[in-house]
Amino acid sequence: MSKISLALLASVSCLCFADRAQAIDASPLPAPSVIYAREPAAPAPVRTASADRGQMGGGFIEFLFGDAPQGGRYQQQPMYQQQPDNGYGRRSLLPPMDPQQSMRPQQDEAVDVTQRPLDPKYEKQLVEYGGKEGAGTIVVDTPNKFLFLVQGDGKALRYGIGVGRPGFTWSGIKTISAKKEWPAWTPPPEMLARRPDLPRHMEGGPQNPLGARAMYLGSTLYRIHGSNEPWTIGTNVSSGCIRMRNEDVIDLYGRVGVGARVVVI
Repeated sequence: MSKISLALLASVSCLCFADRAQAIDASPLPAPSVIYAREPAAPAPVRTASADRGQMGGGFIEFLFGDAPQGGRYQQQPMYQQQPDNGYGRRSLLPPMDPQQSMRPQQDEAVDVTQRPLDPKYEKQLVEYGGKEGAGTIVVDTPNKFLFLVQGDGKALRYGIGVGRPGFTWSGIKTISAKKEWPAWTPPPEMLARRPDLPRHMEGGPQNPLGARAMYLGSTLYRIHGSNEPWTIGTNVSSGCIRMRNEDVIDLYGRVGVGARVVVI
């Protein structure tokens, strides 16, 4: 081949290579974050509860400040979103601090006063007594809600009682004019004026508010009587009567007779 032919071939090769290079250079550059089909996408970084976060104060703090995964112990919820009923009729705004919290009743649940235990000081007991009243006298200490049955020799049986509400307390000396077991109850007109919803008459029995026994005081409407509401002992609750637990009024009833002196202070 002649030198001229070789020169022409070399020129054409250079031109073709130059054209190809120019075409490659003109193509757009690939995006830097291309993910190929066979290559799994890298997961977004998440923070989980780990040993090095133990100084934060436990899972509750981690819930507040961490981004726990959806399948984790605490799932992050929108603020103030109500959670499912926890089994005690209440809905919580945040997950429980520990797994057992949802198994405990709320501490601020309303307390049922009918289940209130009797203060031990209102239990029947033999106590020292320094008053001047003779044996067999009943002394009603209204302010402290105690009834004393004087025994003599410096002793008295003491019972817890319920007394009149403010405006219904009284004081004086009376005698027991009558005694009745499981007394019937007829509310007086004054009481019916205040409480027209009350029954006009109720036969004696466990549901009767006079309880198991009643001791009538003189010619008044006041009585020392039992109660079907023992949780009211130690409170100001009545319309002037002195109420006792049924077991206590039965005990007192058997120890005193008609004519016994009653001092109310």
